Amino acid sequence: MEKVPLSELEARISSFRNMMAVSNPEWEIAAIFSKINQYYFTGTMQDGMLIIPREGEPTLWVRRSYERSQDESLFPSIKPMKSFRDAKKEFKTLPDTVYLETEVVPLALYQRFNKHFPFKDFKPVDQQLATVRAVKSDYELSLMRKSGKIHQRVAEDLLPDVLQEGMSEADLAVTIFKTLVEEGHDGLTRFGMFDNEMVVGHVGFGDSSIYPTYFDGASGTRGLSPAAPVLGSRQRKLKKGDLVFVDVGCAFNGYNTDKTMTYMFGSSLPQHAIETHHKCVEIQNEIAKMLKPGAIPSQIYHRIMDNLDEDFLENFMGFGPRKVKFLGHAIGLLIDELPVIAERFDQPLQEGMVFAVEPKNGIAGVGMVGIENTFIVTPRGGECITGDNPGLVPVF
Repeated sequence: MEKVPLSELEARISSFRNMMAVSNPEWEIAAIFSKINQYYFTGTMQDGMLIIPREGEPTLWVRRSYERSQDESLFPSIKPMKSFRDAKKEFKTLPDTVYLETEVVPLALYQRFNKHFPFKDFKPVDQQLATVRAVKSDYELSLMRKSGKIHQRVAEDLLPDVLQEGMSEADLAVTIFKTLVEEGHDGLTRFGMFDNEMVVGHVGFGDSSIYPTYFDGASGTRGLSPAAPVLGSRQRKLKKGDLVFVDVGCAFNGYNTDKTMTYMFGSSLPQHAIETHHKCVEIQNEIAKMLKPGAIPSQIYHRIMDNLDEDFLENFMGFGPRKVKFLGHAIGLLIDELPVIAERFDQPLQEGMVFAVEPKNGIAGVGMVGIENTFIVTPRGGECITGDNPGLVPVF
């Protein structure tokens, strides 16, 4: 079992405290409930809470499973609890305010916590956590590179041989999932978006990839049913002349990469679709060159958007009215992290940030063309870790 090094955990706690000292100098205590952030700081994810005080030792209080947390984590202070009451016994006094993940902590959970930890007020700590997690260490980048290699091998090398006339979208999605796991994928595609469910990603034949969806992304999918808009349709079968669209996540030891590949099955697509796709690849490459420390995400966004003509923009980053207002997003323990290459993201990029860049364009009667790869911010520009195939792979 590979454990997160203690030096890594200590550095993360230190970075968080430094961030809080700058953004909220009056802070005294933070309570972390989400499993993702618990994992980030402790190397294990259990049913419990992590208490980080301004001074003194942070403690992970575990309801279940304390034994597993001991096996998995090098975090120095892990204690069992049956309820919040057990943890409260360790605190003689409390400050007035606790800092919480207000984006993910349900009201009922906070009320149970507040019954035993009677803070007078709470304030959000979501932005500070996202900012600390945005810059990846060498250790984290090594895991993301491993995920990227899995992603590249499956999407670029293995999937073309999987495509068969008559298979359904659901068949392909299941095969992609199986293949990714066999190659080393964790089997989970985690999002921070509230109440979002995703199994593999978006898989579609033809115009299935521009079908409406609640998911805040450029592409769509018909899914299995209205109750399960995931994987892909059982009814839509692959036929000659189809565009095959595959936008899936991959993860290694918790760290995600994101990649979109397209394939032309049986015959070539119309020339205008091919030209639109190549334009998306050019945009990806242009954005990648700008992914340097000090670059401003909102300026990257406007530099691209302001130089596209109206015809191209009509279905750029979506189809019809279902367009998203970003060109890429940070990625790490979650697929959808901050910052985003979009308006109002004005803080400079830092070396070690990682972005999924995904210029795409919907075409009526064809589907979603375009590309997506994952890039590390470096002084030389974005380092692609998910492969360099430009997509529209012919499978004839």
